[in-house]
Amino acid sequence: MSKKTLNGAEATLECLKREGIEVIFGYPGGSAIPLFDALYDSNIKVVLSRHEQGATHMADGYARQTGKVGVALVTSGPGATNTFTGIYTAMMDSVPIVVLTAQTTTPNLGKDAFQECDTSGMTFATVKHSYLVKNPNDLTRVLKEAFHVARTGRPGPVLIDLPKDVLAGVCTAAFTDEMDLPGYKIPTYAGTAAVEKAVELLKASKRPLLLAGHGAMISNASRQVKELAEKLNAPVASTLLGLGVFPADHELSLGMLGMHGTVYANKAVLGCDLIFSIGSRFDDRITGKIDEFCKDAKIIHLDIDPAEQGKVLQPDVFLSGDAKLVLEQLLPLVSRLDSEEWVETVQAWKKRYPLTYPKQGGLRMQHVLHTLSEMTKGKAILNVDVGQHQMWAAQFFKANYPRQLHNSGGAGTMGFGFPSSIGAAFGNTTGWPVCCIAGDGGFQMTMSELATAAIHKLPIKIFVLDNKYLGMVRQWQDMFYDKRYSSVDLEGNPDFVKLAEAYGIPGLRIKRNADVERNIQKALDYNEGPILIHCECEKEDNVFPMIPAGAPFTSMLMEKPKTKLEKPTGST
Repeated sequence: MSKKTLNGAEATLECLKREGIEVIFGYPGGSAIPLFDALYDSNIKVVLSRHEQGATHMADGYARQTGKVGVALVTSGPGATNTFTGIYTAMMDSVPIVVLTAQTTTPNLGKDAFQECDTSGMTFATVKHSYLVKNPNDLTRVLKEAFHVARTGRPGPVLIDLPKDVLAGVCTAAFTDEMDLPGYKIPTYAGTAAVEKAVELLKASKRPLLLAGHGAMISNASRQVKELAEKLNAPVASTLLGLGVFPADHELSLGMLGMHGTVYANKAVLGCDLIFSIGSRFDDRITGKIDEFCKDAKIIHLDIDPAEQGKVLQPDVFLSGDAKLVLEQLLPLVSRLDSEEWVETVQAWKKRYPLTYPKQGGLRMQHVLHTLSEMTKGKAILNVDVGQHQMWAAQFFKANYPRQLHNSGGAGTMGFGFPSSIGAAFGNTTGWPVCCIAGDGGFQMTMSELATAAIHKLPIKIFVLDNKYLGMVRQWQDMFYDKRYSSVDLEGNPDFVKLAEAYGIPGLRIKRNADVERNIQKALDYNEGPILIHCECEKEDNVFPMIPAGAPFTSMLMEKPKTKLEKPTGST
C-alpha cells in the first residue's frame, strides 16, 4: 500500500502531533482555511476564540500552567496583527508559545495583496525567532526547530508565517528529530570558576537574601531554591512572576519585593550584605533607582540568558546556566551561614510591618483576595489581569506552589487575565479551581471570550473587581498629579452579572464585606461551567507599600503622604 501524499497543512498537523500538541487556540480566515480544513479530521482539539489576541493569551496561559508549548493559529493580515499584543506579552515573560499565522500566496508576497502584511518583519522585535516558509518541504524542519527554540534555553514565542499555497502544496519531506542549528546553544551548568567565586561570596555573607525569579519557576527549581535557603539559613524574596517558587508560608519567605512589595522584603534589600538573584532579570519594578540598589551588597546573578549579564546592573558574579542545574552545582559546596541575627531581624520586621487593609467602609479588593486565599487554603490557580488588583493579589494571595499565580509582568497587558485563565483551565491537572482576577477596565478588553468559556463549560471563577476607575492610573494621578483625574473614570460600565447571564453564565454580586465569604463559597461550589462574581469595590483605594518609579528603596511609602510628591521618572 503506497504512503499517502500529504499537503502542507496535513504535514503541519502531523508535526504538531509529534510534538504532543493536544489543543490549539485560534480563529480562522481565508488564508488559514487549508489548516482548519485539515483540523476537521484531526484529533487535535481546536478552541475557537472570539478574537486573535484572546487566542494568543490562551496559548500563553496554557503554557504557563503546563510548562509545555502553547499553540495559536490565526489567518493573515488583521488576524496576524491581532496576535502582536499576546506575542509581546509572552516574549516579555519568557513564555513558550508557537504562533502559526497564515499568509497570502507566495506569488503575491510584497504586492499588497488582500490581507497581506509583513508578519515576520512586523513581529521581529517581539519574538524569540520567526520563519516565513516558502516551500512545503521546509515545513517538517521548520516545525521541529520552532518548538525546540520555543521551549529550550530562555523560552519565548516563535512565529511561523505560512503562505496559503505552501499549506495547499505537496510536502514530500521526511519527518525527523534531527536539527542543525549552528550557534544555538542551550546553557546548562555554570563555569567552575564562577561557581567557586559565588560559593566564596556566600560563605562570607552574614546577611544573605535570595531572590526567586520567574527563571527559577521555568526551570522547575523550586525544590533546589528551598533546599538552598534552608541550608544557608537565608530569607527569600520573590519577584511578581517568581511568587510560588518558594512557599509563602515558609518562615524564611518575605513575599514580593519592589514597587509594591512587602515592607520587610524591601527592608531586607536595604539591609542585606549579599543578594543572590535566581532567574530574575533585575527589572525596574524591583530595583528602583539603579545606583542605589544593593549598593553596599555583593550581587550574584544566575540566569540562563547570557544577554542579561550586566544589562541592568553589574554583578560581582554572573552564573550563566539553567537555574535548577546550577543550584545543584552549588548545594554540595555551601553550608549554614552565620546569619541567625539577620534572620531574627527580618522576622521582627515581618511582625512589625504586616500587610493590612482597612476593615471598615466599603468592599475592599484586598478583603476579597485574602478571603479567597483563606477559603481555598492557597490551593487555587489565579490568572490575574493588570492594575491595583494585581498588586493586591500578589500581596494577599499566599502562593505556596509554582505555576499557580499567572501574571503579565514585563508587558503589563490589560486584558491578559481572562483569556489566559481559559488556557490555564485547559491545562489544569491539579484539581484546584481556576480563578480569573480582573479589574473592570482590563476585563472589558477581552470579555468577548465569555463565549469561549461558556461553550467549553470551563469551571472558571471570574472575579471582576469593579471600582469604576482605571485604578492604578488614578492612584498615580492622586499622588503625583494633584488629583487631576484625566480619562480614568469608567462611567458606563455594564452590569457584569447581566452581561454574564447574556452568555448563559450565572453571576453573583458582592457589595458588602458581609457578602464575601458566602458568595465565594457559592462560586467555588459551582462546577458546571464558568461563573462570574461582580465585586463592587471602594472607588478610591491606593496600593501600599509603594516605592515611586525610579526612586530608591529608602523612599518607600507605607501610606499616602500629606505633602505633594514629585512626579516619578518611571511608568505605571
